[in-house]
Amino acid sequence: MSGFIPVNEPLLDGNERAYLAECIETGWISSEGPFVARLEEGMAALTGRAHGIAVTNGSEALELAVEVLGIGPGDEVIIPAFTIISCAAPIVRRGATPVVVDADPVTWTMDVSALEALVTPRTRAIMAVHIYGLPVDMDPLLDVAARHGIAVIEDAAEAHGQTYGGRPCGSFGEVSAFSFYPNKHVTTGEGGMLLADDDALAERARSKRNLGFMPERRFVHEELGYNMRMSNLQAAVGVAQLERLPEFIARKRAMGARYTELLAGTPGLQLPTAETPYAHNDYWVYGLVLDDDVSADAGEVMRCLGERGIGTRPFFYPMHLQPVFLERGLFEGVSCPVAERLGERGFYIPSGLALTGEQIERSAAAVRSVMAELAAERG
Repeated sequence: MSGFIPVNEPLLDGNERAYLAECIETGWISSEGPFVARLEEGMAALTGRAHGIAVTNGSEALELAVEVLGIGPGDEVIIPAFTIISCAAPIVRRGATPVVVDADPVTWTMDVSALEALVTPRTRAIMAVHIYGLPVDMDPLLDVAARHGIAVIEDAAEAHGQTYGGRPCGSFGEVSAFSFYPNKHVTTGEGGMLLADDDALAERARSKRNLGFMPERRFVHEELGYNMRMSNLQAAVGVAQLERLPEFIARKRAMGARYTELLAGTPGLQLPTAETPYAHNDYWVYGLVLDDDVSADAGEVMRCLGERGIGTRPFFYPMHLQPVFLERGLFEGVSCPVAERLGERGFYIPSGLALTGEQIERSAAAVRSVMAELAAERG
């Protein structure tokens, strides 16, 4: 019953060891090895895309997406206010302007009903970011994009194996991006992937990730690229993980259902939405939001849980409040009250694939205990 429960621990008891040994035995440890192509093909098949381009991490996949779409100075890209900085950073680095849309208070994804009002003649793209286990409501978003001739970048970093209306996440828009960080359904330790259907766009992305090498003359460069290559060692782990994705999704959903069973009725807490008309939550993480009448904020509750041996993480801090962007003069006067509330009052509890049933019960019991103490203070 003792011991700290980390917020995430990956499950690596499939073919990871055997595939890594194969890399070492064959000497294929660089980006030239065969597991890279296998992972690219596997992710393309999962999403129904024509091309997968493996890169060093999910942030670089978004960097590559913004660059190959030609987004630059004078352009605007609509993004959710409630997301990770990896979504806004490549837009700013390219000299374009991120425009934030508030979150939906129930799903925590971007409020697609507010998109139309944010479109201007300068809008080049909308970045749809699936959040914490539920996808963005894509059909109305795609409708806005189509009517205005706007590109769509789908950030599916947290949505391996998730679907929207029966269609795979990662299949929407001009390009889509995944992360393979250790807390994702499929991990390579560090790693990411850009997916696309357009042949020319995919070829340019492959060149860009590989220093801008040209297919015909390797060391002759017509434009500058980057070293975003994924190693064969990383891809070997990813291939083993991808083999078990359906099992992992089922495991995550069972974990989420168990948490909900244990935490239902706990005073002062908003639990994750189990389903929407277009998707069932796959509980990438199990998030909690404190009610407004709870005197403590997320930081205080997380500290109390830490004292009980329970790992936590805060929710994303809204993009329009980030000091690095405010110092650049961005988002002046912008208000996104739902995202702001989530950033102050949201956190998630242990959610990794290696989490045991006993650890779920301990984590839920600790949450109930902390919330009971806060309720007693209010009473």
